[in-house]
Amino acid sequence: MSENLLINVTPQETRVALIFQGAVQELHIERTLSRGLVGNIYLGKVVRVLPGMQSAFIDIGLERAAFLHVADIWDARPQGHEGNSNNVPLTPIEKLLYDGQAVTVQVVKDPIGTKGARLSTQISIAGRMLVFLPQDSHIGISQRIENEEEREALRTKVQGLMLEDEKGGFIVRTMAEDASEEDLRTDIEYLRRTWSTISKLAKTKPPCSLLHQDLNLAQRVLRDFVNEETSSIQVDSRENFLMLQEFGRTYTPSVLPKLQHYTGERPLFDLYSVEEEIERALGRRVNLKSGGYLIIDQTEAMTTIDVNTGSFVAGRNFDDTIFKTNLEAALAIARQLRLRNLGGIIILDLIDMESQEHKDAVLAELNKALARDRTKLSVSTFSALGLVEVTRKRTRESLSHVLCEPCPACSGKGQVKTARTICYEILRELLREAKQFNPREFRIMASQVVVDMFLEEESQHLAMLGDFIGKPISLQVENVFHQEQYDIILM
Repeated sequence: MSENLLINVTPQETRVALIFQGAVQELHIERTLSRGLVGNIYLGKVVRVLPGMQSAFIDIGLERAAFLHVADIWDARPQGHEGNSNNVPLTPIEKLLYDGQAVTVQVVKDPIGTKGARLSTQISIAGRMLVFLPQDSHIGISQRIENEEEREALRTKVQGLMLEDEKGGFIVRTMAEDASEEDLRTDIEYLRRTWSTISKLAKTKPPCSLLHQDLNLAQRVLRDFVNEETSSIQVDSRENFLMLQEFGRTYTPSVLPKLQHYTGERPLFDLYSVEEEIERALGRRVNLKSGGYLIIDQTEAMTTIDVNTGSFVAGRNFDDTIFKTNLEAALAIARQLRLRNLGGIIILDLIDMESQEHKDAVLAELNKALARDRTKLSVSTFSALGLVEVTRKRTRESLSHVLCEPCPACSGKGQVKTARTICYEILRELLREAKQFNPREFRIMASQVVVDMFLEEESQHLAMLGDFIGKPISLQVENVFHQEQYDIILM
């Protein structure tokens, strides 16, 4: 099966859609005014060290201070250990950092909601074939390259290209699986030049300066997204097509034959129905072809996905219907995680199945569908409550967080108080106001639906309150007010 990549570029944003088997599988959006920060390297300034949390806040020039945990400080790790383990304690953060200290850091997670960016002092610079680790000295191989002979051959190739006094190590990416020695040499030279520039800037720039910015979205497509299954990369902007051609000649020459300039009259995203898919990806409900459906609810703590049979009754019996719905849901869930870029803890509430054989088959189908995901994730078995827990690495904001904002009427709750509830709130507020003030008249300013409720079903209660406080109460429709908004004017 072949993949197609669509790149839609406008002055205000770049959008990328990955099409596989005729359906949109991934959507990536990068806005000019709010480019993602992941991969950027800064010269930060320590604002505050928190020994109790073993973390520190670092000023990198953003609106909110960024967060650095001791586990993400390379110097905290004991010599001879590639990472922390339960048996090897880290050096306490108060012995490594102090207020006002300048430190070179890299963003590993974008700011999300009220949380600042997450930082690490272990710098990594990605090329097309390799990732350069300036502080490390080992050569790692991507876990997706499973053939042991091939892994060893790649390690030998990279070692042969390294200088005798080479400082730093490399991780061989999946893209390097069939790479020639020349491809690897070109990538190593690019990474060395990049790190040399960053090192010089770190010595001359003031704190809170940007030392290195990751590639823009269109360039990352050529570096990270293209693989042997990619049949075409269509770009609808001539200027950016030429820019990507130039970038490709320098860094990704093998990708150039797949790069195409789209010149059709219809917008590129309309041609492949991507705009419709974006609208559907912002909704809670996802319909399955069988008649079943998913309900996806995203909160700050986690995302829940509930599976329902809906109108699907095609199975031989009820157990068969449930099994077939869950199998279809497993494929749809894997696609929705990529499409919506959902990360963190994801709880799947599949329909309860009695048969262990059915449970194993659904889990196998889910893992198979998730194998195409380029983001690191893990899947648990069924819990005692019949739930499956998925954790998916969260580095950038989800699609809904990029395109949407909390509803001004409900403040992000996803629901609003009924008109009757607002009427009763107003009646209580009127009673409080009448006890404190003595105006000639009270005027209620509210939305049309609330005023209608007072004029019809709640007219008796409003009249009773008017008689009780001994003051006239008038109503005024305020069209700009939403349902929960009202004001009481003392006349």
